[in-house]
Formats: sequence, C-alpha cells, structure tokens
Amino acid sequence: MSKVLDVIDLSVTFALHNSEVRAVNNLNFSLEAGETLAVVGESGSGKSQAFLSIMGLLAKNGRTSGRAMMGPIDLVGLETSQLDRVRGKDIAMIFQDPMTSLNPSLKVKTQLSEVLVKHRGFDKDKAVTTAIEMLERVGIPEPAKRANAFPHEMSGGMRQRVMIAMALLCQPKILIADEPTTALDVTVQAQMLELFKSLTEDFGTALVMITHDLGVVAGVADRMMVMYGGRAVETGMVDELFYDPRHPYTLGLLHSTPHIAHRQARLDPIQGLPPSLEHLPKGCSFNPRCAFCFDRCLEERPPLVPVSEASAREKACFYEGPLSYEKVA
Repeated sequence: MSKVLDVIDLSVTFALHNSEVRAVNNLNFSLEAGETLAVVGESGSGKSQAFLSIMGLLAKNGRTSGRAMMGPIDLVGLETSQLDRVRGKDIAMIFQDPMTSLNPSLKVKTQLSEVLVKHRGFDKDKAVTTAIEMLERVGIPEPAKRANAFPHEMSGGMRQRVMIAMALLCQPKILIADEPTTALDVTVQAQMLELFKSLTEDFGTALVMITHDLGVVAGVADRMMVMYGGRAVETGMVDELFYDPRHPYTLGLLHSTPHIAHRQARLDPIQGLPPSLEHLPKGCSFNPRCAFCFDRCLEERPPLVPVSEASAREKACFYEGPLSYEKVA
C-alpha cells in the first residue's frame, strides 16, 4: 500500500482571554491508501480538533503547527485559496450532523452537482447525472426522485448518505468521518458501516473514523489510535488493542463497553473525569484516574514508543506489568 498522509508533530493551540490551551500535542501518524484508521477517545481528547486542523477548519482563535503531508503537499502550510482546491477533491470530511452541513434551501442535486462543476469541470447536466449515480451507489432508493428533494424531506440516515455521496463524488484519497453514526439508530448504523467498508474497497479511499464507539471500531477499522489529553497514548492494529491492550486508558475504554460474550451486571466506567486541557496534571495526564499509577507517572510524561523492537504497536505508558480488568474494577 502507498502512504497518502503523513502527520508529523501536529499541535493545535487555542488562544483564550488570558492564556493558551493546547488541544493537540505533537501528534504523529500515517495513513495508507485503502485502510481505515479509527481515532478513539472521550470528548475533549483532541481527536476532532486534530483533523479539523488538517482540513484548515479550526475556529479563528486556533493555530496549527507541525506538518500534514499529502504527497509533496503540506496541508498545514496552505493558504485558504490553495486548500479550497484540495478540500473536497483529494481530502473530504463528513460531519456528525448532516443537517448542519447541508444547505436547507437547496435541493440535494444542486448541492451535489456543484462539487463536480467546481472540482472536476463537469457541465451542469453531466454533474446532475453523476450525482444521481452516486446517490444510487450509496444505497439511496429512487435516487432521481431523492435528488430533487430538500434535506428536510429526508431521514437522518438518508441525509448522512447524501453527505457520503458528496464526499465521494471526486473520489478523494482521504475521507474523514467525524462521529458519522452517533445520531443514527442501530439498524442504520450497521448499514452505514457496511457502506464505509465497501467504499474503501471499491475506491481505495483511506478512511479516518473519529468515534467514541468501540463497536464501530470493531466493525470497520484496520488500525486504532487512542487519544487522551490531546495526545496519542496507544496505537496498533484493532485486534491487538482489543485483545491485548497495553495502556490502562485503552483497557478502561474496553471495560466500560458492553460485550456480548461477557454478561456483566453493570458496566464499570473509568473513574473520574477527563483532564482540563488548561490544567493538565504533572507527569502522565491519565495518572489521577489510573489504577496502575506509580511514582514515576506523577513526575514524568511518558513518550509514545514502540511496545517492543519487533512491534509496530506503540504506547505512552511506563507500566510494564500485566493489565487486568480486576484491578480497574
């Protein structure tokens, strides 16, 4: 596989009235063509801000440093006019609520066809025809009829499919999906995950799935990056992290998720709250909530390093002993 994105020392800082907050801190990862990377963590972990920064969509008080290389192009260094030529064409993003992303006053076919007119130079008739074909491709029944509808005339699942169709019209190299199944019922969620899997296979598009739902991760992802306090704390193949987590936070996330094979009377959530990014604890950011914390964790911040010389897995944790659910509980 070929590398389509290489993120190097990416940091995101927001200026407040009297201080600055670093929402993402020295993030490093790469993305291969056709693979799916799940980015997991609680709210406030920095997972969405990292990818909004890559897309150039931060709030006005946000500032990005580091590099995000898509081939020879550094997305972080591009001016807005240059980014506009890349966004939608080579890299696209699907947001959690399609109703806030679609224009309520324009028909679906108008919103889809303008993407093709702008980025691929299609004439209007060809753009509309191609847009209808893509609606059919993403599983929308009676696509020609639905293309003439306004967003409010469609269900939540239909609108999400429209957003996916819009993102795929230019066959982007990278598709970023930010909590794309959160507002959908379980049946529609399953359909969406199958759709994502088939689209990455058919188009060779690299998919980034930003989510807090580990069930979604298990169903669609190849690799997983766990984030906490603005940093990556564990990375690796999904099966490895699910069956042999090496960071206490990953273990806690897994233990607080229902599992059909484990009949638990109740779930055991991670104790405490995520840290304030303005006042991160000294040492490891997870130490106030960690059952495996020891003296070094209170003084030093662990770097993200390989689990072993022969492994591509990485963890940011000093603890080297066995991780057990019993100790977390």
